[in-house]
Amino acid sequence: MVGVRIQLNKWQQAAVALGSAVGALLDPRRADLIAALGETTGKPAFERVLERMKRSAEGRAVLLERPRVLSSEVGHAWDLPSNTFGAAYANFMGSRNFSPDDRPPVRFMDTDELEYVAMRAREVHDFWHTLFGLPTNLIGESALKVIEFEQMHLPMCMLSVLGGTARFNDKQRNLFFQHYFPWAIRAGMRCNDLMCIYYERHFHEDLDDVRAKWGIIPAPPSPKGLVDNP
Repeated sequence: MVGVRIQLNKWQQAAVALGSAVGALLDPRRADLIAALGETTGKPAFERVLERMKRSAEGRAVLLERPRVLSSEVGHAWDLPSNTFGAAYANFMGSRNFSPDDRPPVRFMDTDELEYVAMRAREVHDFWHTLFGLPTNLIGESALKVIEFEQMHLPMCMLSVLGGTARFNDKQRNLFFQHYFPWAIRAGMRCNDLMCIYYERHFHEDLDDVRAKWGIIPAPPSPKGLVDNP
């Protein structure tokens, strides 16, 4: 689940955060830098998420059993009926040639519990793409980061939105702020606490049913003339 835990003082955390932020802006494909930024700036937010999970029955089950989103654990999703949440997730991953095993390790959390919460947030990201029906292009990732910020208040999420929108062209900027941004604010506020859901227990359920149960508002189709690449 994790790499070697690295203990940092406040000055070292600030230095890693700054270096990671600059590096991530220069090369947004560096998942390791984005992960380091999230960890070094997000400890208070992860502590609040941990407390919410402890107050939720399903969240407590996640903390107790510590499920992992790895190929060895979620591979059965590829065999589920096409209408299920698990099959939708498998299709999302397979159509993009993504692997659940590609997430970078957690290195900068202080305790085992926070380490797991940070890893869980990282690993369920693709579940959220599936549930909200968001693509993995710059607009889709930025919209999901808005939802994640509404849910967890991680500074990294807002920094990612700012960095992403700075790279938009005029067409993308109009599409995002006129269409996706207001939807993402509403969707993030309306849905259940996304970190308190034991997703793997619901793989066999109908996708539309779990969306309704969790208050998920799928992303609206792009307006004609403002379609971005998926």
